[in-house]
Amino acid sequence: MRFHAYHGVFPQEKKTGNEFRVNLKLQVDVSKACLSDSLEDTVNYAAVYDIVKHEMAISSALIEHVAYRIVEQIKNHFPEIETVEIWLAKMTPPVNGEMEAAEIRIIA
Repeated sequence: MRFHAYHGVFPQEKKTGNEFRVNLKLQVDVSKACLSDSLEDTVNYAAVYDIVKHEMAISSALIEHVAYRIVEQIKNHFPEIETVEIWLAKMTPPVNGEMEAAEIRIIA
């Protein structure tokens, strides 16, 4: 997932924003959905996307904080998910040099 959002510690980051990349890995038993072919028996990835989009729209100083909020909201909305693994990257972060991304990973 890609978003333009306003996370960062510098005033300019909160004003102009930056590009962010979010990758998720969800561990969940999908055996029921495999047999039923029903959306109600699995995790709706469109709903997961909406959760991520909502959390990305809330400005935070640290990407760690954003990632944590995303994980918590996903687990709250989908208790059947056993594990959430998230990679959240701020593309071209404001540093004195060339840097493709600053990325964190949380497994919960």
